[in-house]
Amino acid sequence: MKSIKNRSLSAQFRRTLFLIIITSILASLITYAGVIMLFIRALNNNDIYGENYYEQQIPEIEKYIHKKNTTILSPSNAEDLNNMIHGDGLLYQVVDNDSNFLYGTYKKQIFETKEQLFNKLNTKIIDSGNFVKIVPIIDDSGKIKGAVLLAYQLKLTYANGNENELWRDDRVIILVLLSPFIYIIGFTILFSRILAKNINRPLKLLMDSSQKIKEKNLDFEIDYYADNELGNLCSAFSEMKEELKKSLSAQWKIEQERVEMVEALAHDLKSPLSIVKVYSEALIDDTEISEEQRQYLAVIEANVDKSVSLVQQMQYTSELEKSCIQLQLVPINLTEFLEQKVYYYELEARKKEISITLNIQSDIEESILIDIEKLERIFDNIVSNSLQYTPEGGKIKISAKAEKEYISYEVCDSGTGFSAKDMHKVFEKFYRGDEARQTKDGHSGLGLYIVKQLVEMLGGSIRIENAECGGACVIFQHKIFNL
Repeated sequence: MKSIKNRSLSAQFRRTLFLIIITSILASLITYAGVIMLFIRALNNNDIYGENYYEQQIPEIEKYIHKKNTTILSPSNAEDLNNMIHGDGLLYQVVDNDSNFLYGTYKKQIFETKEQLFNKLNTKIIDSGNFVKIVPIIDDSGKIKGAVLLAYQLKLTYANGNENELWRDDRVIILVLLSPFIYIIGFTILFSRILAKNINRPLKLLMDSSQKIKEKNLDFEIDYYADNELGNLCSAFSEMKEELKKSLSAQWKIEQERVEMVEALAHDLKSPLSIVKVYSEALIDDTEISEEQRQYLAVIEANVDKSVSLVQQMQYTSELEKSCIQLQLVPINLTEFLEQKVYYYELEARKKEISITLNIQSDIEESILIDIEKLERIFDNIVSNSLQYTPEGGKIKISAKAEKEYISYEVCDSGTGFSAKDMHKVFEKFYRGDEARQTKDGHSGLGLYIVKQLVEMLGGSIRIENAECGGACVIFQHKIFNL
């Protein structure tokens, strides 16, 4: 016989439904049987009076009333009359022949006139839900001197007549009647949890495995084996993981080799580029060369500088792609740091008559922990892009503010802004942008890629948008590290 977890999902659902129905029916039958047994036992032990218990006492009370005759009109007979009544469910009222109340336990006046009373003698009427038996009081000469009114109800009552217990008993009866629905709800919750547990375990294993794959960790096993849909799914996932492991391992190896090759190439290019730069500078300083040759050498030197800058960026990018980089957190005064950076940027901005403004909100802490080298490189790359794309006479605005556990920055310029293609690809490696953000000199396409890597290392995020009044905005934030 198959174990529960080896059953198909449809079979498990059917089995759960069957168990809910059967257990609810059995529990309801047991409840009804128990209540019936308790009720019969209470009747046998005289703990509960039958519906006609008080009605059966009336003939005996009538005999007593006829025996006492008119003496019963005296309130001194109240105790004897009370002793004739067994239980608290039978009330009485003694009235004279004018229907005036004399004494008794039933206080309500039923008849207003003598005629009304005489018309109902030896009859049974209903008053406010009670049956009332009118027993006449006759003297020796045969004249009617009054009557005894006996009031009762036809219902089950406790022997002690405790109305509170009766009320509690009514609630128990309602609860018993509703017990099948209560059992259905209870057993549905119970068995559905068991079913959910059987289903959730393999699903959780699959979700954990997906997360491990996302983290590039393929050294795990899915410890779930069952002859059903979930077991087949786990087996298929394990097979996919093994194939993926082979494919990604090869891909990761190629990627690692590429990073190492780029790093080695960048390192090897530094020496020849340095030599070309030194010789070009030496030739420029030579007074015997012509002006035309001097211009050619200036172009060579400028392109050597660009090549050196590109090599440095390639080296830095390779370093960022290594997982062993650690943050070097040091305490800094953020306001002073930003003011100093803006001062250096203004020296470059003056060449194009670009104004740079800094806005720092007062809620920023005076001193924070940060990797200052990485934060500097982030600002240098972003602001250098803004300086490159902002036209002469333009503006660059830098702002900073605290937001809960982060510090948020905005660098906005009055340049050409980002194109629709830029919005999706600007942070990709070697992306050079659309014509809207191009310059005649071009660029490496690594600046914002490096910025994104550094921002994420600082526990933050980055995005771009176009300002409402024109120009581009780069918005990023980093985590506030505790001192």
